Amino acid sequence: HVAAMPDVHLGIGATVGSVIPTKRAIIPAAVGVDIGCGMMAARLSLTANELDEQSLKKTFGQISRDVPVGFDQHRDARDAAKRFRKSLTRVMEKHPGIGKRVGKNSHWAQQLGTLGGGNHFIEVCLDESNRVWVMLHSGSRGIGNAIGSYFIELAKKDAMKNNVHLPDADLAYFPEGAKHFHDYVEAVGWAQDYARANRAEMMELVLDGMRRHLPSFEVTDEAVNCHHNYVEHEEHFGERVWLTRKGAIRAREGELGIIPGSMGARSYIVRGKGSAESFHSCAHGAGRLMSRNAAQKKFSLQDLQAQTEGVICRKDKGVIDEIPGAYKNIDEVMANQSDLVEVVHTLKQVICVKG
Repeated sequence: HVAAMPDVHLGIGATVGSVIPTKRAIIPAAVGVDIGCGMMAARLSLTANELDEQSLKKTFGQISRDVPVGFDQHRDARDAAKRFRKSLTRVMEKHPGIGKRVGKNSHWAQQLGTLGGGNHFIEVCLDESNRVWVMLHSGSRGIGNAIGSYFIELAKKDAMKNNVHLPDADLAYFPEGAKHFHDYVEAVGWAQDYARANRAEMMELVLDGMRRHLPSFEVTDEAVNCHHNYVEHEEHFGERVWLTRKGAIRAREGELGIIPGSMGARSYIVRGKGSAESFHSCAHGAGRLMSRNAAQKKFSLQDLQAQTEGVICRKDKGVIDEIPGAYKNIDEVMANQSDLVEVVHTLKQVICVKG
């Protein structure tokens, strides 16, 4: 069966909020183009009593300067990018088409430690005990998009060549043993590792920026650095399958995960209950209630200001499509998956830096 999470909504290739097991095959469009997109969170030794509005505003400005957002990137390649270069070269030598998609001057090394756009964000939050957390959301940036879109097109071409008839072209798949199967597994694995490193690199930049304006602190606990758009070889119901989580996180028994709300709502650190029916998975967030265009037409700047009251964040037209009202109610989503996870911490943002 295919499992739908309580935040499920329309997407390309598969609905976002789906967990899809496939036997001896992978559907690249189900994994998508934001390969390895996910979350990272860390708890700090700071408490709410050590924060004030002035220092938080300075911190917001510092993070906005130190972490490139949107199409921006670092001037120089990050040191952490060195370990990815050799394996990426091998992938691109086999598939020059990936290089063509990112252009002659691929900036993946400068994009390591950058946020990107859309619904990606960096937040400083307070939990139920007024302890400070840092939480961020991003993926494999432009290079992951290039890898994903290249192999999606390749799978479609293979389906046509092999006379495979599908109800939707985005269901095109690579079967094990096929010409491009192992190349895709290698490339998608690279992108997932890069996405994880991208979040870790950003976390260091954010913490360094916070230290410039806030009292001295230590990182006391790292909740998790988890993907929610990815594919892994796992065992379920006694069979080895390729499990695609598209907008879903792994929630094995005792495993910690992060489920964010929108930029004005609560977020949750959760512990998995290991539900077999969900393939040990749970929702990855609130899930969109309406499209970006619909949100821009429906909501005004006044709505945005009202719905993000108390949060230091952008409050301009450029982020209206990310307004809390464009998302499902996170508390309802959480109530609908009480059989999948238990809440460990409840977080509420005081700073939100949007992509």
